[in-house]
Amino acid sequence: MIIFMSDIICVTNRSLCKEDFLQRVEKIAAANPAAIILREKDLTKEEYKKLAKQVLQICEKYQVPCILHSFTDVAIELSTEAIHLPLLILREMTEEQKSRFKVLGASCHSLEEALEAERLGCTYIIAGHIFATDCKKGLPGRGLDFLKSICGNVSIPVYAIGGIDSSKIETVRNAEAKGACIMSGFMQCEDVETYLNGFALGS
Repeated sequence: MIIFMSDIICVTNRSLCKEDFLQRVEKIAAANPAAIILREKDLTKEEYKKLAKQVLQICEKYQVPCILHSFTDVAIELSTEAIHLPLLILREMTEEQKSRFKVLGASCHSLEEALEAERLGCTYIIAGHIFATDCKKGLPGRGLDFLKSICGNVSIPVYAIGGIDSSKIETVRNAEAKGACIMSGFMQCEDVETYLNGFALGS
């Protein structure tokens, strides 16, 4: 099992990026987040594989875990040990496929989904969205009580996502979440290291 030194995971979205995407990924990896989830679901399998090879190389350079997203076949072909999946894909995975991964995550939007993800063999889950966010315009956040309920009913680490910034991270930690996932902040901040330091444990 990968041991995360930070409790903040970067989730990528190159369409939000203000500079060359790989340059931004390098800056993020150099700042040493808990992990980088390469979430570029609009790409074809071959496009994703090409990008994944480049991102994996950057993450290896900085010894930051890289978690591929959705493209199970690509992750297996590249012999990566970590993948994050929507539940729809996770449900279709065979036990043999699951056995290829040391780190297996899923996105959950209810307690029932969280319990199912744990039963299906996940080593962590992402729960959201917790607060209102531009990524989910018009949809209210599910809130801290939702997060507390999930954290209190599963035995695997829970990472919160949705509208989380440095002013809210302590409330997420106090809800017993392992940490948080950030997308737009990492993609758009002026200085990645300063941005990530704003979430520092104990700050």
